Amino acid sequence: MDPTDFLQDGTVSVSDATYAVCRTDHTHPGAFATIQDETETTVVVEQDTVETVDAHEIESGWTRLTFEMDLPFELVGFLAAVTSALAEVDVSVFVISTYSTDHVFVKEEELAAAVLQLEELGCHVTD
Repeated sequence: MDPTDFLQDGTVSVSDATYAVCRTDHTHPGAFATIQDETETTVVVEQDTVETVDAHEIESGWTRLTFEMDLPFELVGFLAAVTSALAEVDVSVFVISTYSTDHVFVKEEELAAAVLQLEELGCHVTD
């Protein structure tokens, strides 16, 4: 499978919300995502609720781009294609993968450059 086949005419939605990525010691109700490993817990919350998170560190100002496509587990290189393209235009990313799709977070000030680059890959970017 070629990852560019999924990108060509694939839909990417841009979230209306702005998010904060928080390092904390516990989960948070209402978080968009919680990632826990043996050393830390990271929660991603809408930025307007960040004051409710007991966080050690907060990185604010992220916009979520969701790849609205079912991505099979055997697909190799999808995120590499996306992140390499975004790196070409100096866009930093924070990525969360779910069972069937990927969410790529970009800083608000880098959103326009990210959208243009994804459109160059053949994606339809929607609000």
